[in-house]
Amino acid sequence: MTGATSAMKVEIYSDIACPWCYIGKRRFDRALAQFGGDVEVVYRPYQLVPDAPATASPHRAWLAERYGPQSRAMDDRVTELGKTEGIDYDFDAALHANTFLGHRLLHLAETEYGAKVQGELKEALLKAHFSDGVDVGDRAALTEVAVAAGLDRARVAEYLAGEEGAAEVRAQLAEGQQLGISAVPTFVFEGQWAVQGGQETETFLKVLQQVASETGTAETGTAETGDGEACADGACAI
Repeated sequence: MTGATSAMKVEIYSDIACPWCYIGKRRFDRALAQFGGDVEVVYRPYQLVPDAPATASPHRAWLAERYGPQSRAMDDRVTELGKTEGIDYDFDAALHANTFLGHRLLHLAETEYGAKVQGELKEALLKAHFSDGVDVGDRAALTEVAVAAGLDRARVAEYLAGEEGAAEVRAQLAEGQQLGISAVPTFVFEGQWAVQGGQETETFLKVLQQVASETGTAETGTAETGDGEACADGACAI
């Protein structure tokens, strides 16, 4: 008689302000549905622009200043890809904002509500940022997004007003750097195998099946897409 199989753990390093993280989440969620196994998905913080100011500014202007004339083509390509995943990107309305508070909120969701609610909040934050023009660096706006995702209003307001979770999120950001994560999304399976980028659903499904069949003694491997520049071909990098 064999013992019960434990859930596979997948840690997803991701930023709220990463368009490929949104596409990658949708594709991975679809792979999970097809896989059907017991998988615990936890979102880990990563900041593409950790020094982004507290005051939000128009996304288009910021991206043009950073990447020049190619910036609009970058947005247009992601917008078209997003449509195939049911994502309505609105980069004209999107705001460039510091995402640290949002990552703190995701930490609260994980520790006090569980991985499922954290995933729902992650989806809500991505939609708020990319589709609804919400300032995800604003405490009041974040509170509304969190409440809509099922978190308690008083608890969220209290949490964001102080520094709860800040040290833990900084520690997780540092851990990601120590692991060598330099682009997002990066999916870490069972702490051993890493897949980088917003891969196709079929690729994610194959990885899930492969990890499920492994003994856990294999060396870590990484499958990458993209050239490491900006947000192109599957991943966003510094």
